[in-house]
Amino acid sequence: MPERRASVIDQLTHAAAEWQARVVVPHCPRCAQPCCLLGSVVLDLDWRRLRALYRVEEPQRAFDQRLAAGHGPAHIRKQGGTYYAHGQPCPAYDAATKRCSVYGTATKPPSCTDFPVYRDGDGITADRRCEAVELEALQRDLEAATGTRLRAIPDDEFPELVTLVPDQRRDKARSSS
Repeated sequence: MPERRASVIDQLTHAAAEWQARVVVPHCPRCAQPCCLLGSVVLDLDWRRLRALYRVEEPQRAFDQRLAAGHGPAHIRKQGGTYYAHGQPCPAYDAATKRCSVYGTATKPPSCTDFPVYRDGDGITADRRCEAVELEALQRDLEAATGTRLRAIPDDEFPELVTLVPDQRRDKARSSS
C-alpha cells in the first residue's frame, strides 16, 4: 500500500515548525521585548504546569477559591479549566541569560512552543508582536517548502495576527487554464 501523502495543512504545520526553529528560536536571546516577560503576551497553562512553574503548594480547589475571591496572584486568572498569566515575567525565564529553564521539558507550556507561528484551523497564524516574525519571508519559505501558494488574511479584531491559508483561488485558476 503506498504511503499516503500528508495534507497541505500538515505540510504547512511541519514547515512552520521548522521555520520557527530556524528563525525565531535563535533570535530569542537577542530579542528586545521577550515574550517571556508576559507584557503583551498571555501564557495559558493547565493546572499541572501552573503548579510547577509558579510553585503552588496548595490544592487546586483552595488556589481556585483564592483566585475567585481576589486573593490570588493578581497576574493569574482562570477561565474554564485554563489559567492565564500576564503582566509579570514567567518564573521560568532567566532575564540574565534570556533563556527558559523549562525549555525542552514537560513543564514547558504548549503555547510557548507554538508562539509566534502556529497551526490555526486550516492555516498557519503568525503573531507579528514577535520581532523575529517577518511575514513575507515566512510566507515565501512556507510556499517554497510545500509548493503551495498562500494568501495572508489579517485578523479583523487582532491586527497583529495574520493567517496564511492555501490560496484556492489561484489553484482553481491554474487548473482551469
